[in-house]
Amino acid sequence: MKAIVFLLALAILASAAQAQDVRGGKAVYDRYCAACHGPAAQGNGPMKMVLTIDPTDLTALQRANGGHFPLARVVERIDGRDPIVAHGSEMPIYGDLFEPRSVPLRTERGETLRVSPPMADLVAYLESLQR
Repeated sequence: MKAIVFLLALAILASAAQAQDVRGGKAVYDRYCAACHGPAAQGNGPMKMVLTIDPTDLTALQRANGGHFPLARVVERIDGRDPIVAHGSEMPIYGDLFEPRSVPLRTERGETLRVSPPMADLVAYLESLQR
């Protein structure tokens, strides 16, 4: 029985680790985020002028949060759990990109937050940008 539990735990950890692909996250970012947040994620994308709220500098999230990457806040802003009206409507504007929520991520508070595989990749990419 212990062996089955151990193997199940390893499978869950392996699937979460595989889902967090920084290169895949960059591809998601380039396709869905760069127009507003800019190619270097510093909040200066070409769509900035038409937004009601200036895009966030995504390279400074950790610095603005006391040296900790705010994973839960990032996920919740992007997938719509914590809506922000920057596009004239709530984020996300990309529909099914954030479903199904099948990948567990561990938040900075030690909680498990379930996200889609593209979201897991995107968050890994954004975390890699922190300066």
